[in-house]
Amino acid sequence: MDCRIEKLISNLSLRSIDGFYFESLTEVRNRLLEIIPEKCTVGIGHSKTIEKMGIVHSLIGRGSIVYDKTMLNNKDEIMQIKKKALTADWYITGTNAISLEGHIVNVDHSGNRVAAMVFGPDNVVIVAGINKIVDTVEDAIQRVKNIASPMNARRAGYNPPCVELNKCIDCKSKERVCNSLVIIEGQDNIGRMKVFIVNESIGF
Repeated sequence: MDCRIEKLISNLSLRSIDGFYFESLTEVRNRLLEIIPEKCTVGIGHSKTIEKMGIVHSLIGRGSIVYDKTMLNNKDEIMQIKKKALTADWYITGTNAISLEGHIVNVDHSGNRVAAMVFGPDNVVIVAGINKIVDTVEDAIQRVKNIASPMNARRAGYNPPCVELNKCIDCKSKERVCNSLVIIEGQDNIGRMKVFIVNESIGF
């Protein structure tokens, strides 16, 4: 663990957010399966990081009830799953950016992921690859707007201007995916939110 990650974990602690370091996504998955009770509900915030980790099938295989919108195709059913995830016992998601100062910065299309991170589930685990770590909150916002949003729009099949330009122009396109920009600066419910930093470059 290098000094930047040590600094990040220390600054997260000052914001009442627990930070932990892992060498690989496999270690993260194993730790999640240790701390999440088998008989509980788990919401999933869609993320390439979480998808790569393969935690969903592991949780389902042992008997947990998992709310993951990517397992459905019907829009009405997807909406119901999103709502159920907001009151799950646990919520697992990635993040778009995190500053060394401890700001957790995300942008959402419909807002369900950032809503669950901020309030609802009793326990939230945010998994962040080292590529998500930037120096300041301003850098984090720039990363979200100019790197994460265009890539997520492209992945989801939307075509706002940033997909072609590879940068944000604060468009008014109906296909924009950056409708909710949320900066988490701390938490009131001590112990609820944890950040798992993994020594891999993963996700957007």
